[in-house]
Amino acid sequence: MAVINYSTIIAVPLVAALMICSVSANFQRDVEITWGDGRGQITNNGDLLTLSLDKASGSGFQSRNEYLFGKIDMQIKLVAGNSAGTVTAYYLISPGSTWDEIDFEFLGNLSGDPYTLHTNVFTQGKGDREQQFKLWFDPTSDFHTYSILWNPQRIIFSVDGTPIREFKNMESQGNLFPKNQPMRMYSSLWNAEDWATRGGLVKTDWSKAPFTASYRGFNEEACVVVNGQSSCPNGSEQGSRGSWLSQELDSTGQEQMRRVQSNYMIYNYCTDANRFPQGLPRECLSA
Repeated sequence: MAVINYSTIIAVPLVAALMICSVSANFQRDVEITWGDGRGQITNNGDLLTLSLDKASGSGFQSRNEYLFGKIDMQIKLVAGNSAGTVTAYYLISPGSTWDEIDFEFLGNLSGDPYTLHTNVFTQGKGDREQQFKLWFDPTSDFHTYSILWNPQRIIFSVDGTPIREFKNMESQGNLFPKNQPMRMYSSLWNAEDWATRGGLVKTDWSKAPFTASYRGFNEEACVVVNGQSSCPNGSEQGSRGSWLSQELDSTGQEQMRRVQSNYMIYNYCTDANRFPQGLPRECLSA
């Protein structure tokens, strides 16, 4: 397998363009705003997208493409100031009642308190795989890159190129892994004051509305599915050496992830014995 070397910045070779789609951002071309009655806006010739939330409604958008494996990058500048009760979500999800899903959710907070970065993985409608972090920078003062790498072997969540979480395919040990259902990328800004901030104890200050999150730098390197057919016809077999389809973390990436988890993780479902009195999930025991 190829590895991601996080100690240097290198160009990652891609497989043939006919097999894998690699597209740099143009929101007018690549996404559609799906709800919000004008609260979502695309400007700067398609380079910038903003979502807004007021007391009447939030807003959201989705990718035009559907993927079965990919590396999806998005630069986001989160709601500044008192963002308590707001959630900015950025995720991949498939349709249906037995859906697959890979989540970044940013839970707002009072001015001066850090956002909570919530991650989760669902397979066939089953989730409960949360890990949460406090970010080590102010995510509202500038854009930062949030990446999902999803291939047949693993899912890697990264922030500004630093891996924070890895979810491995352990189907051989009876664990579910999302690998059969195509997913689209979605993002939304919405009101979750009933649970998002300290379990709903802190409510949204609507005098600060409208709340706005900004997006740029959307990039997709992916197997795109059209009419049930993938642009990677043989799935993982199309992943040449160095491709994201076969990437894993090298020793530097593993060490960076351990450092982030040691210093900034605030919740890990794999250590919450009270939540799972009948025993921790199998993937926690076999990780």
